[in-house]
Amino acid sequence: MINYILHKAETRGNADHGWLKTHHTFSFANYYDPERVHFGMLRVLNDDEVAGGMGFDMHPHDNMEIITIPLHGSLAHKDSMRNSSVITTGEIQVMSAGTGIYHSEFNADPQIPVKLLQIWIFPNKKNVEPRYDQIKLDKLEKRNTLTQILSPNKDDEGVWIYQDAWFHLGKFDNNFKTSYNLKKSGNGVYAFVIKGDFSINGNSLKERDGIGLSKVENISLQALSSDAEILIMEVPLN
Repeated sequence: MINYILHKAETRGNADHGWLKTHHTFSFANYYDPERVHFGMLRVLNDDEVAGGMGFDMHPHDNMEIITIPLHGSLAHKDSMRNSSVITTGEIQVMSAGTGIYHSEFNADPQIPVKLLQIWIFPNKKNVEPRYDQIKLDKLEKRNTLTQILSPNKDDEGVWIYQDAWFHLGKFDNNFKTSYNLKKSGNGVYAFVIKGDFSINGNSLKERDGIGLSKVENISLQALSSDAEILIMEVPLN
C-alpha cells in the first residue's frame, strides 16, 4: 500500500527577518518538528524571498548536495572555489559541499526581491572534492511535460549530484494529466507545488503544498488550474 505524508503550505515553519522571508518544509534553523526532519535523503526544502541587495554572507557547508532554483529574480553567488556568478530564473545551481566549502548568496538586484527554492540532499559519497555547476534549463519553456533538471548521471539532462535522485519540473495547462514513473525501485517521491493547484494520486494540493509518497512505482498528476507548476523530487528513502 502506498504511504502518503501531506504537508500543507500553512503548516510549514516560517520566519520573517525583514530582509528575508522564509518557509521551511522540514526542520531548519529555529524551526524544529520531530515529525518533519527529512523525507528520505531530502533534508531541506526552503522557500525563500530575499529583499533587494540583501543576502547571506559567507558561511560553511560540508557533505551535502545543495540545489538552488530561482523562481523570480536573480541571485549572486561567490564561493571558496573562486566561483563568482549570477543565477537567474530558468537556471539551476548545484554544489557538492564534500570536504567543505564557504559561499555567499545575495540578491543581484538592489530593489526587486528574489524568490528561490534551496534544497539539500544527503550525498551517497562523503568527503568528495567540492564542486559547483550552473546550467540554463532551456527545455522548461515546453509546456505540459515533465523536464528532468537533476540526476545522478553526468551525461543526463540537467545537473548531477552524488545521490540516486532525479528532479523534474513541469508547467501545465488546466486539466492536463500525466504520470511519473520512478527511476529506481525503493525510492520515494516528494512533490512540491510551486504554483496553482494539482491532484496527485487523488490528493488535492494547492500552491506551496507538498506531498511525500513511498512504496510507489509511479504517480499520477493532474493540473487543476492554468499555469500550474510543480517540482517532482525522487530520492532514496534510506
